[in-house]
Amino acid sequence: MKFSPSRTLVAAFCLAALPVQGDDTPGPSPAEIAGAEYAEVMALEPNLDNGRQIYLTCAVCHSPEGWGTPDGSYPQIAGQLRTVIIKQLADVRARNRDNPLMYPFSVPRILGGPQNIADVAAYVASLPMTADNGKGPGVDLDLGAKLYQEHCHDCHGDAGVGNEDEHLPQIAGQHFNYLMRQFDAIRSGRRKNSDPEMVRQIKHFTLREQTAVLDYTSRLPPPYDKVAAAGWTNPHFPSFVRQSMNPETQPEFPAMLPPPLPAPLEMAPPPGPPAAATGAGER
Repeated sequence: MKFSPSRTLVAAFCLAALPVQGDDTPGPSPAEIAGAEYAEVMALEPNLDNGRQIYLTCAVCHSPEGWGTPDGSYPQIAGQLRTVIIKQLADVRARNRDNPLMYPFSVPRILGGPQNIADVAAYVASLPMTADNGKGPGVDLDLGAKLYQEHCHDCHGDAGVGNEDEHLPQIAGQHFNYLMRQFDAIRSGRRKNSDPEMVRQIKHFTLREQTAVLDYTSRLPPPYDKVAAAGWTNPHFPSFVRQSMNPETQPEFPAMLPPPLPAPLEMAPPPGPPAAATGAGER
């Protein structure tokens, strides 16, 4: 049987993770497995056309444009740094980041191997962003700006554009509610792949401070050269594809009702009492 490099990698880690009788050496950790796949993906040349095909699965949640939802249920991933997308996909697949909603779509059986990760990450990174992301309440922005400069700009940059070499995410243009949810997950330890330095920095933030800094962050505009033109829609998703992805546009089918019960059988009335004896035969 011929194995692809990706299958060889997965098989090697699966075998390494199996306990060996009499051997107490632990197998590779989720972080090590994710790191190995990240390195393999980064060595590949991406194919944008294949990435577009793979993104059909992602678009169901993140939208064809990759803009997510303003309520923060899904993040804006369009224009995100390629290395960030690759790292997060590798971490989710290896269970180094817990994301029960995304995990089923990230497994090799659905997403494919490292080449597919390289392809879809490059495609997503190439999508233009919307500046119309979900914003915070806007009532404490001076405090938010102060906290951002003290705690965030060293890693994410003054404009929130991140760092591709260090796979530090671009946070400009991200939805406020999504930022709030991830902040909570990072501080509580639920997001296991978080930077320990960030966990330390935000550990003692009050709710007011958290809201203020993330409100300020949500108002950082995306880089000018990444913003979509007014009215832009992803041309790779024609109307018939969008309709098939949107349950609200699906035709209504008649309800499947159970068949009617059969009509009750007409039963002959029970026989009456015996007729009274007549005079026939009487003497």
